[in-house]
Amino acid sequence: MQTVRDCVLRFNDAGPTGLLTGKAPGPQPRLAEHHRAELRQVIEAGPIPAAHGVARWRIADLLRWLWDEFRVSLSKQTLGRELRALGFRKLSPRPRHHARGPDAAEAFKNLPAQLAPVAAHEAAGKPIEICWQDEARIGQKNKVTRRWARRGGRSAAPHDQRTRSAHLCGAICPARGKGAALVLPRRTSEAMALHLEEISRTVISGAHAVVLLDQAGWHTSAKRPIPGNITLLPLPPKSPELNPVENTWQYMRDDWLSNRVFASCQDILDHCRFAWNTLVEQPWTIMSIGLRDWVHRS
Repeated sequence: MQTVRDCVLRFNDAGPTGLLTGKAPGPQPRLAEHHRAELRQVIEAGPIPAAHGVARWRIADLLRWLWDEFRVSLSKQTLGRELRALGFRKLSPRPRHHARGPDAAEAFKNLPAQLAPVAAHEAAGKPIEICWQDEARIGQKNKVTRRWARRGGRSAAPHDQRTRSAHLCGAICPARGKGAALVLPRRTSEAMALHLEEISRTVISGAHAVVLLDQAGWHTSAKRPIPGNITLLPLPPKSPELNPVENTWQYMRDDWLSNRVFASCQDILDHCRFAWNTLVEQPWTIMSIGLRDWVHRS
């Protein structure tokens, strides 16, 4: 009789759909929407060391903050599920120069305005290729990357303390999935001139390349010549995150250049050559790493 009575009440309350078997409501969640909104805000703002006593948020710190602010008690597992549901993951932040202007990078992202003078003069009537340039030091004092290992222990990887190195000067054109690079012993104005010549040879016939690069001294020096089919466009100071070649270096180090011991300078050159040639044979990888929505925004 109780079952029949429940069915009648559900039918009267919601009609035929009320007779469908639904999920039991269960206990009310301890975090309400206003708790989640405050939690999201405090995570995005980051802790204040003088006030919160920590320089980064751990789950234990957030549990203490929830108790101090709202007298809400949760387990670590429950708060972890809540954070994942809010879209948070534990990631390594990119370093940002403390003296960088707050709006310089965002203002530069209006790239059509930056390219308008080039399109009107140097590249008048020509298609424009947008390229990015940077250098990476590859040496015997190499990087150790993350790797799969059994839980409960810590795997070992070879690491050298010698200091021989070379500089991989690279440029990519993400829209066309191509690149141009030289491996050189040092970064100078002469090395930059050689790299610009190499880039100019990859520009399609009848086009003009705009090369975006940082404001290092050897990039801005008046001593180095610039090929006629190239215009240099400097990035805002202290804003390396705008340059996708930085992500290209990380990809190459993680996949091909790290966890190695280089026996000699020739060994370094050989591995740099192999890594770059492998990259340019994968134009889809250059496109995936290098394309930015704000670059091709009309």
